[in-house]
Amino acid sequence: MSYASRVLDLAHQVAESQAEPVRAAAALLVASIRADGVVNAFGSGHSEAIAMEIAGRAGGLVPSNRLTPRDLVLYGGQPPSVLTPELERDPAVAHRIFELAPVAPQDVFVLISSSGVNGVVVELARIVKERGHPLIALTSVKHSTRMTSRHPSGGKLLDLADVVLDNGAPYGDAILALPGGGTYGAVSTITSALLAQMVVTEAVQELVALGERPPIYLSANVTGGDDHNKALESRYAGRIRRGS
Repeated sequence: MSYASRVLDLAHQVAESQAEPVRAAAALLVASIRADGVVNAFGSGHSEAIAMEIAGRAGGLVPSNRLTPRDLVLYGGQPPSVLTPELERDPAVAHRIFELAPVAPQDVFVLISSSGVNGVVVELARIVKERGHPLIALTSVKHSTRMTSRHPSGGKLLDLADVVLDNGAPYGDAILALPGGGTYGAVSTITSALLAQMVVTEAVQELVALGERPPIYLSANVTGGDDHNKALESRYAGRIRRGS
């Protein structure tokens, strides 16, 4: 079976199996947005691509922020040399990322990590819950449950979340077998992006059903897009940021 066929089959499985968690996650987004809250999405490494699906893109919610380890440089004044591959394993980094974010009490968080065991994402989850924010985890249950936590507490992202969205990726992420052992063809980015968009679109549909006009970005590459987006962003001045 080809990679495309395998991925499409997995996408169908994830869409069906995660329908209820998606609805639960969307309800948390709706409650936050109706309370003038912002959706804060965090991911590092490849998971940052999923945070970009949630925060600041055409067809998505305007009240949204993307948090990354790069915030230490963009907003914290640290030199680019701090951005090493090991950074995501340091729990202390999570505190600085949270401190630098314009977080309000009514905000909701979506933390994305397929393994769900690295120090930053687990510590950030702990901080989010200690501060009383709703927390949605987007992870691979199969991968995470086979891993040992890299956080001093021994906890994992999925242990801390109010809602867990399972991207269905296997342990190791790749789905095609190599002769002689090993696998290739990663899937977590594809299925995680699907789940992220499912949550956002479900939230938008719920807002419409409540008689509200959801604050949605237009593409900057359509006529009137820039003016539309700037007008909506002005409603959240000081609450959202659009760094690189």
